[in-house]
Amino acid sequence: MDMSAPASPRTRALMLQLGGNVQRLRLKRGWTQEYLAEVTGLDLSYTQRVERGLINLTIGSLATFADALGVLPAVLLRSGKPPLIKRGRPKAKRSREP
Repeated sequence: MDMSAPASPRTRALMLQLGGNVQRLRLKRGWTQEYLAEVTGLDLSYTQRVERGLINLTIGSLATFADALGVLPAVLLRSGKPPLIKRGRPKAKRSREP
């Protein structure tokens, strides 16, 4: 159960911004969420919640994500698109047979 205080609107906006940047950079590298979790040494569910903008990161976690993605921490806080949130499992790709 999350016992932290609700985030202010400004904090919530920054969390979404950061999550969108983490997701964008992860996808740009062709990484899965599982691989990002492995590279950062963080739990998969934690990295997923970061991407959805649900986690108010510590400075240490911000540095961990930045280092894993090969960017400065400030890059993760830049204005950008909010994360694309898709529910459920991805659909399996079907091979095209002649």
